[in-house]
Amino acid sequence: MQTVGVIGGSGLYEMAGLERVERQMLSTPFGHPSDELVVGELGGVRMAFLPRHGRGHRLLPSEVNYRANLFALKAVGCDWVIAVGAVGSLRQEISPGHLVVPDQFVDRTYRRPSTFFGNGIVAHVAFADPVCPALTRVLIAAAQSIGVVVHPRGTYLCMEGPQFSTRAESHLYRQWGCDVIGMTNLQEAKLAREAEMCFATLALATDYDCWHESEADVVIGDILRILNQNVATAQHVIAAAVGSLPTQRSCSCARALEHAIITDPERVPSALKLDLRPIIGKYVA
Repeated sequence: MQTVGVIGGSGLYEMAGLERVERQMLSTPFGHPSDELVVGELGGVRMAFLPRHGRGHRLLPSEVNYRANLFALKAVGCDWVIAVGAVGSLRQEISPGHLVVPDQFVDRTYRRPSTFFGNGIVAHVAFADPVCPALTRVLIAAAQSIGVVVHPRGTYLCMEGPQFSTRAESHLYRQWGCDVIGMTNLQEAKLAREAEMCFATLALATDYDCWHESEADVVIGDILRILNQNVATAQHVIAAAVGSLPTQRSCSCARALEHAIITDPERVPSALKLDLRPIIGKYVA
């Protein structure tokens, strides 16, 4: 049975409809994930749900242990990862309440580890196209099938946070061609690619950031109101999507490490081989 990983963002701390639920707190070589993994079945598909910020929203975007989170999803057998997150809109046509399935990222973070490699093993994965095209198509079709407004592409600027943008930054990011702004998904995309998991983002637009002259500046109360509406929509989209995933993965995500590990396998420390076995085991014995 395929396993779909879902990373819940702000407001999404549980996945409605999961059956045969088991809770697992995993230990990884990178520490503990944000919270327990909730593993169950949704519509006959095995799912592992993880709240990114922990239940009760305890972790800042910069405090999230992204490596532990993605490693844990890989360890329980996830081939697919859907990351849900709130974003600000940088485009007039992306109104609060709309969904976006980004196809590109710009990294403006600076304090976050975003690779499983180092300390004796080097790998460089391709990341020109940072999301899985197959999973992206499924998410878009699922959103369209339930009648919500979804933008099928866009560039997601990932900022450090936790503060929102200055007005100058917001205008600058628009000039760069970015479409939405958030604080979390970039590290998840990079790590999922290294772990050969298919990754896509379901971005929930909650506001117009602070560039919009006729809209009020970002206020957390307004964001939460829109977010609560979007979370229910996201759960419906995910439920519609998981039953439509291909039975076999033919995309390049599933082979991302095939030619990416540069280190001579004989020079990789034995302890590191053991730690990273869920990720590198089929390439480095």
